Parts: sequence; structure tokens; C-alpha cells
Amino acid sequence: MKNRGLAFKLILLILSSVTLIFLLIFGYSYMYSRKIIIKNIEKNAMNLARATVNQIDVVLSSVEKVPENMACVLDQSLCTGEELNNLLKHIVQNNKEIYGSAVAFEPWIYDGEKERYAPYFYKSSGKIRYSNLGTASYKYFFQDWYQIPKELNRPVWTEPYFDEGGGNIIMSTYSVPFYRTVEGKKGITGIITADVSLSWLQEIVASIKIAKTGYGFLISQNGTFVTHPQKKFVMNETIFSQAEARGDEELRRIGREMIRGKSGFVPFRSLLTGKLCWMVYAPLSSSKLSLGVLFPQDELMADVVRLNKIVIILGVLGFIFLFVVIVFIARSITRPLSALAGATEDIATGNLDVSIPEIRTRDEVGQLAHSFDYMKQSLKQYIADLTETTAAKERIESELQIAHDIQMGILPKIFPPFPEMPEFDLYATIEPAREVGGDLFDFFFLDDDHLCFNVGDVSGKGVPASLFMAVTKTLIKTRATKDMAPEVILNQVNQDLSTDNPSLLFVTLFLGIFNIKDGTIEYCNGGHNPPYIIRASGEIEAVETTDGLALGVMEDFSFQSKRVVLNKGDAIFIYSDGVTEAMNSRHELFSEERLEGELKRLKGLQVGDILAGVTEKIREFSQDEPQTDDITMMIIRYNRNE
Repeated sequence: MKNRGLAFKLILLILSSVTLIFLLIFGYSYMYSRKIIIKNIEKNAMNLARATVNQIDVVLSSVEKVPENMACVLDQSLCTGEELNNLLKHIVQNNKEIYGSAVAFEPWIYDGEKERYAPYFYKSSGKIRYSNLGTASYKYFFQDWYQIPKELNRPVWTEPYFDEGGGNIIMSTYSVPFYRTVEGKKGITGIITADVSLSWLQEIVASIKIAKTGYGFLISQNGTFVTHPQKKFVMNETIFSQAEARGDEELRRIGREMIRGKSGFVPFRSLLTGKLCWMVYAPLSSSKLSLGVLFPQDELMADVVRLNKIVIILGVLGFIFLFVVIVFIARSITRPLSALAGATEDIATGNLDVSIPEIRTRDEVGQLAHSFDYMKQSLKQYIADLTETTAAKERIESELQIAHDIQMGILPKIFPPFPEMPEFDLYATIEPAREVGGDLFDFFFLDDDHLCFNVGDVSGKGVPASLFMAVTKTLIKTRATKDMAPEVILNQVNQDLSTDNPSLLFVTLFLGIFNIKDGTIEYCNGGHNPPYIIRASGEIEAVETTDGLALGVMEDFSFQSKRVVLNKGDAIFIYSDGVTEAMNSRHELFSEERLEGELKRLKGLQVGDILAGVTEKIREFSQDEPQTDDITMMIIRYNRNE
């Protein structure tokens, strides 16, 4: 592949890309259209199942009302034999869905001289016929339609069964117990039934036709096939026996879902044709039957498959046409490029005096030849300029490093700075955002008992800020003398900085004078962040502001001092805004709240460990975000209380 020409690579790349794009579009189109069809099939399947279930439920619900109403009548009084027969005959005659109806009495209840009495009217050959079920051979006391509602004490639908000796057909019976109260005790009197012929259900389910081979079926609460296109399954097979015979665990799982009264839409293999199908199943609310409807996949997806074949044929024809066009274009481009390739090899070796082949066309290749010639001339000039620029850049970087070392050198860096003085502990750190920064800190004794300390932040960044920082630090140390109040020091330094300040730089500054004998701090704040007092008890207090302006802004501004007292174990924490304005990737600031929480967490540690802990928390908060401002911190803890 590496030794192939540009034309070959161009043809291969374009055709491969087009093929990949076609396959992606084709695959997406197929999957999307298939998904839509399946979704529509599922929607239509659920609607069909609900419609069929509702159709059956409506009929079964109306059937249930008949024996329930009759039970209410018989609960009040027993009818005479003729009245009862007329009532049963009327029920069967006027309800086309009811195949037969019976009233079966408990032993010796209806007639004290007869143990069994159960008049039954049913339809046969278009006529209403009568049968007495109270015979010794039928023994209706032991039939499911009698025993189950009696034991459960509520109406029930029986499992489909062949009623031999009664209706002599496959049916399902809705049985309703009725009662009478004798001497204050309520007892069962008998069972009223309404029979529904299974052939009626078979006709409704058989009317479901999906494409050529789709069909519907019903199973009972035990999984027995009540209706199915395969006649030998009806009342002879269960969905579980078919699962066992086929070794199909998925069929067994679906059967369990159906008899539990659940609904669903699942892949299914037809028990009739063996084809892959989608099946929707739903329970009947009136009885414990469950309906399943199969939708054959190959028949419903036939249009999509046919469309995809047409798309593939069109894609192949388009590929051949595109191949011819690309070959023609690639060769017309690569011929002049081959001529330029020879010239560029000489340029690549450093021969900038080679001549570029003349190409007279004004297309991109002609422009490329002209660009190569221009590039050759530019390279000569660029190499010369780059040599000079590189030397200058290295010189500037060296000078910045020297400036960084000088700036760090003028700041105190030995801690603890006064190991011979147990009255207090002091620690300070600074992390410039660039090679040189504008933050400063300093501390020095005015006499044996008074320590002058300050933390400042110059506006701006880089070399100008670092120079202003050095001037400010020098002026403070020069102006501060014994018995001079912080406000006087800041007034004098402010006048010095405000005079002849063409760059209009300014510095925020907190300056304090710490009496190491009694813990008193007299301080003045020139527009700086208010420090915190960390009490020995762990409480955090913000130092009261003195309402001072930044130094270098207004020459005649008058600063005011205030006092704060440190008790034994208390500490003052001074910082620059680079601490609280550190930012993470979500543009959230570290904030005073987080700083206060961290100072509470670190209380009681050594002063150096407190600053290290705050620094680590800032790094953890900022993660990989670059530092945008100098970070400066100082902490002084008072250890003596006289």
C-alpha cells in the first residue's frame, strides 16, 4: 500500500469511504425501518388482542349477570317447579351466548322426598331441551361446576370440560352459589349455572387472520389449549406439554406468564408452521383464559426485504459508475503532481535552488505549483528569521528564569524564621501563576517585642507586577520603624507609590504589627482580603476591615488602624485572592466558604501543615485547570499568654 501511486490510493480511499457510508446508511435504514415496523406490529398486535379480549369479555360479562341476578331472586324465595323451569327456559331462549342453564339444589333442600333436584335447559338442534341432572348416574354433587363454587363460596368459571350426561359438548360453566337463611343461620341452597359452548369461543378466535399463516389461540388457567388451528391440540395438549416435547424453555416461560394473567409481546416459534413469529398475549378479565395471537415475521417483513434488495442493486450500479468517474479524475490530477513530486524531493533535501516545473493550468494543481515556488522562497527567508527568533526567545526565557529566581530570593524562605522565639510560630508560602508574579509577603522585627508582617497583591501579572511588588516590599521595610503605627506606614508607602506611577499599577496590602508579649495585633488593611482568626477552640473569625483603599490609587487617602488580640493557641491566617478565586473546570470558585471549612478541618495542626493542607485542597478542587493568579498565604500562631 505504501508503494502504490496517489491515483490508486485516491480511488481506494474514496470507494472505501463511499462503500462504508453506503453500508452505514443501508444498515441504519434497514434497522430503523425494521424497528418502526416491529413497533407498529406491536402496537397493532396489542390493539387486536385488546379488541378480541374485550369482545369475549363483554359477552362473558353479560353471561355472568344472568346467573348472578337469578341467584339474587332465589336468595329471597324458592320458586315452584314450573316457575323454575319457565325461568331457566326463558334464560336459555333469550341469551344466544348461553348454551344451557341449570339450578342444582343441595340434598333434600328443594323437596324433602328427593335427595337430588337439578333442572337443566339447553340448546340442541335449534330447540330448547330439558334434562334433569339429578340422576344417580350424573352425580352433579361431585362435578367441578358444583363443588368449586360451593367450597370457595363465590362464583367461578370452570375449566373447559366435556359435559357428558348434561349438555354432551365441550363447554365452560359459570357457577353462582345461592343461599337461604333458616332460623338465623345462612346456608348454601344450591348452584345456578350458565354454560358457554366452546365452539363459540373457537369461532371468535378462528376469525383472527394475520397475513397467511398468523393465527390466534386460547389456553385455560392450567395451560390447556381451548382453541387452536391444530385441532388435535384442543383439550388434549397444554402449552407446557408442547414445551416439554420440543425442549423449549422459552415456550415454558411464556406459558407461565400467560397463566399468571400477564400481557406481553415476545418472539415466538409457531407450533403450527415452525416459523419465527411475534406473539402478543393478554388475559381475559372475566375468566382465567389467556389469548395469544401470532404474527409471522417473514410475511410481515417481506416488503422491507424486497426494498432492501432493490437498494443493494442500485448501490452496486452506483458503485460501478462512481468507480469509472473517480479513475478518470484521479489520473487527470496525478500526472502534474508526479512532476511536482520530483522537484519537492530536491527541496526536501535542502536544495532550495531547484526549479519548479511549469504547469500552465489555473486549477488547484497550477496553484499548487505556484505555491511550491513561493514556498521555496519563503523557506529561505523563514529559516533565516527562525534562527534569529529562536536565539531571542531563548534569551528572554533565560532572563525570565533569572527574574523568577531574583524575585523568590527577596522573599523570606527559611522556616521557622525565628526558632529561638517560642512565643509564636510563623509560616508563609507563595506560588506564582507565571514565571514571575505580583504577590508579596514579608516579616521582620521592629524591636525585640514587635513583629511587622504583611501580605500584598499587585494588580496585573508578569514583569511589571513583579517590579512593582519589589518596590512595594522595599518601601515597607524602609518606612516601617519602631513605634510607628500600621496606618502611618501605609500612608507613607501609598504616597510613594502614587507619585510618578505612569503604569497606574496598585497593590492591595494587609500590614500588621504583632506584639509577641501580649498577643496584640495592630493592623491596617489596604483593600486586601480580610484575614481570618483561627481560635484555639476551632472557631473561625474574619478580621474586621479598616475600609482602606489599595495603595497607589489615591495619594492623599488616610488609612486607619484597628486592633485584634490573640490568646494562647490562636492564629491569624492572611492570604491573597488567588486562594479563594481558584477555579475548577465548571468555573466554580474555591470561595471563602470552602476556605473557612478547610481551616476548621486543619485546626490544631502545625502552621506549615495547615498551609500545606489548604494548598492540597486547592489543587484537588482545581484538578487540571491552569492556575490563573498567584497564591500567597501566611499564618502566625501565638503560643504565649502573659
